[in-house]
Amino acid sequence: MNTPLRIVIVDDEPLARAVVREYASADPQIEIAAECGNGFDAVKAVAEQKPDLVLLDVQMPKLDGFEVLELLGRDQPVVFITAYDLYALKAFEVHAVDYLLKPFSAERFNEAMTRARERLRAKGSTPDPDVEALVRDAKPRTGPTERVLIRDGANVHVLPVDKIDYVEAQDDYVAFKSEGKQYLKDQTLSAVEGTLDPARFVRIHRSYILNIDRLSKVELYAKDSRIAILRDGSRLPVSRAGYARLSQLL
Repeated sequence: MNTPLRIVIVDDEPLARAVVREYASADPQIEIAAECGNGFDAVKAVAEQKPDLVLLDVQMPKLDGFEVLELLGRDQPVVFITAYDLYALKAFEVHAVDYLLKPFSAERFNEAMTRARERLRAKGSTPDPDVEALVRDAKPRTGPTERVLIRDGANVHVLPVDKIDYVEAQDDYVAFKSEGKQYLKDQTLSAVEGTLDPARFVRIHRSYILNIDRLSKVELYAKDSRIAILRDGSRLPVSRAGYARLSQLL
């Protein structure tokens, strides 16, 4: 007998969750591990339940589907439930993430579940979807981000960009430094740089992005080498190219 497909349903509309529940309940090989009405509960449920698949609404308040996907990461298979237009759907297709366009039929739901099972069976033989690329290509452009979301187990930290002192690359992670604390996120420094306001944040070194509001002074350290000294006393290296970028903002 096949192992049941364990799913988590995430949608802020009770009626929409009821439709998915009805379709899923008709398949004895699907087990509903949890239902969530918002993104914060979804992150918690996935961390605790470790489902095979998340059925995720894109348009939700407080934490939208793109932000939930970013927090869940590339290892969590997701099928989007969306009312988005075709340009966004093309991005889902390109990055190999299935989607259900509202309103959808039981047949289309079953097709998505079949695709999900095939992906799970092929795990390891096919590349994981590029989560950063999907979010970049599909999410509506609304200007620089005003907050950073960081997952810590079942919890989510919401960090306003105004609170960020600097961002540091650390191996496969980036560390957001804020008010004496450090928050690690599985992301590249280049991806972070692309979301921040270039009038407020500057790449001063291949490993550092600085909030220029935190800068106290820049000192010459050696020939063609400088140190940025922050208001809290932190000292960050400044490359030649980084100093040129920084000088344009000062």
